[in-house]
Amino acid sequence: MYIYNVTTNIDESVHTQWLKWMQEIHIPDVLSTGKFTSAKMSRVLIEEEMGGLTYSVQYTIADKKTLEKYYIEDAPRLQNEVMKLFSNKFVSFRTEMQIVSEH
Repeated sequence: MYIYNVTTNIDESVHTQWLKWMQEIHIPDVLSTGKFTSAKMSRVLIEEEMGGLTYSVQYTIADKKTLEKYYIEDAPRLQNEVMKLFSNKFVSFRTEMQIVSEH
């Protein structure tokens, strides 16, 4: 089992709009690809020097092969949507993690 984590710092000027879009449109769109089994959105409790608010979305996925398919088949379209709506208002980075154990 893997986690595809996307951490985003969003400018306060579009924070409310972005948060609503993420919860109502973007995360459901990612899940509708059929490649992920769940998603969890968390607020990162740090103060950024650059300002803004930081969030982490963790998508659970069965295996690396399915994640690679997501990168090819779905990610470009979904990432272009956020760029069109919130260009120059956010910074994101992605992390892949393999679940070792759950307790």
